[in-house]
Amino acid sequence: MPKKLIVQKFGGSSVANVECIQNVAKRVVDYKKKGYNLVVVVSALGDTTDELIELANKINPAPSEREMDMLLSTGEQISVALLAMAIHKLGFEAISFTGAQVGIITDTSHMRARIIKINADKIQEELKKGRCVIVAGFQGVTLTQDITTLGRGGSDLTAVALAKELAASECEIYTDVEGIYTTDPRIEPKAKKIDEITYDEMLEMASLGAQVMQVRSIEVAKKFNVPIHVRSSFSRKEGTMIIKEVKRMEEVIVSGVTLNKNEAKITICDVPDQPGAAAEIFKELSNNGISVDMIVQNVSHTRKTDISFTVALSEALKAVRYTNKAAKKISTGEVILDKDIARISIIGVGMKSHFGVATKMFEVLAENKINIEMISTSDISISCIIKKKLVETAVKALHEKFELGK
Repeated sequence: MPKKLIVQKFGGSSVANVECIQNVAKRVVDYKKKGYNLVVVVSALGDTTDELIELANKINPAPSEREMDMLLSTGEQISVALLAMAIHKLGFEAISFTGAQVGIITDTSHMRARIIKINADKIQEELKKGRCVIVAGFQGVTLTQDITTLGRGGSDLTAVALAKELAASECEIYTDVEGIYTTDPRIEPKAKKIDEITYDEMLEMASLGAQVMQVRSIEVAKKFNVPIHVRSSFSRKEGTMIIKEVKRMEEVIVSGVTLNKNEAKITICDVPDQPGAAAEIFKELSNNGISVDMIVQNVSHTRKTDISFTVALSEALKAVRYTNKAAKKISTGEVILDKDIARISIIGVGMKSHFGVATKMFEVLAENKINIEMISTSDISISCIIKKKLVETAVKALHEKFELGK
């Protein structure tokens, strides 16, 4: 009978120092002793990536994206080698590889590359020799041999993509929390760990601010039905399974509350109320690689209108620059940037078949004197833009109202 293959991914906090790396090595060896074949994907140690970005910005505030990929990919190369050494010390065979060495081929979009294909022959050869294969997460290589990275949280994507390519029985994502919670337990101590969650719910939670999993990794898992087990590196408890369907009682309407403080709102005043005005603005942003999220346009009887939209906080100044450029072309009023906002969202597949969920959410915010600046909805989520200083109050109030602590 062939051995079961598991792909495991350990995040930066799981390999933050020598003690943590030794802990991961023991965990890997425990699985090996049970007869599993293992492919282990590792992130850079602790805050290494942030430190490398800071170092680059001291050298050049606007570094080349290609050179940033060359720099950032070194973080994972350090951690995979150290983990392999730790496994060797425990008397087991392991070999470490970069993304390029295991044939993770990507497109040419530096710092946000997409995986085109994986040639897993090298991994299969090493597994046949009985070795644990340790792979650097977050990175790949183009067809012309340029190193690329997969965006923040990209080690999750590496792990899920390898699990799909190798037909692994499971993909385990190890982190510093015990699974997916109904909300951030650092804000709401009554938050509960969710035993099972659907790909759709997890995708919404990740895209709306939950930082446990990278959005693109969930998209790939959903597309290829890769079961994911999110669990803690520092505990042996079962975590949260992310799967296609979850058998829950029908009355479970909302499964989680998320918040995102890393957004900014841009408002363009006095936009001419005529065809093509909005297109001109958003074309300029799109052409310069800026993703726009929520959009609100206020209809006016004066033939002028205000348009507000949200972008990632990290892209706010860049977005304002290009918005001003478009605004001049169509003769608008001033462009206003507001960094003092946050997004609060409720998510749940049960919302599709229940009425009054939005009303309940709006009433809770009103009761807590929280003004709503923008609203967006999907089949399984409702999001509101509110003032940043009020977001934690909103999280606690919504968590209690939808009885997520029970």
